[in-house]
Amino acid sequence: MASIFSGRMTHRWDDELVVFHIGMTINRWWRVDQWVPLMSDMPRMLRELSADPDSGLLGFTMLLGSRGPYLVQYWSSLDKLYTYASAPSHEHRPAWTRFNGRARRNPGVVGIWHETYVVDRAETIYVGTPAMGLPKATAVVPIASRHDRARARVADGRTRGAGAPS
Repeated sequence: MASIFSGRMTHRWDDELVVFHIGMTINRWWRVDQWVPLMSDMPRMLRELSADPDSGLLGFTMLLGSRGPYLVQYWSSLDKLYTYASAPSHEHRPAWTRFNGRARRNPGVVGIWHETYVVDRAETIYVGTPAMGLPKATAVVPIASRHDRARARVADGRTRGAGAPS
C-alpha cells in the first residue's frame, strides 16, 4: 500500500512538462471482439516506456470514463513524446496500424482520442493522499507556509510547485 502524506503536498519540476491525455471511446460495448484487443495495446506501450528511463515518460494515471478508459501521461518533452509515437521500432506504430485497420473494417465501433498540453505553469495540492498525478510523476514536496494559496503556487515559476527551493 502506498504511503499517505499527512501534510499539504505539491510537486516539484523545473524542466519542460507535457501532459498528454489519450483514450478510447467504446461506442458499441457489445462488440467486445473489437475493443478488448485494442485495450491490450496500451499496457505493452506503458511497459516499454517505463522500462526506458530515457523515453521521456515521467508517469501516468489510468482512468475510466463513461465512454471507456483513458490515460493522463506526464512527459519530460514534446520531442520525446513525438519521437516515441513515430518510431517504427516501438510499440505505438504497430498498435496505431492495428487500430486503423479495425476502424476501417468496423467503422464507429471504437474511437481513439488524444490531447497534448505543453505546460508553462502548474499548481497542485494533495492533502492526506498517497503520491498521485503530477507529484507522483515528478517529485513530492511539502507546501511552504509562504505559498499558502494556489495563486502564489502558480506564480512561483515554471512548473515548480510550492515549497520548492529556488
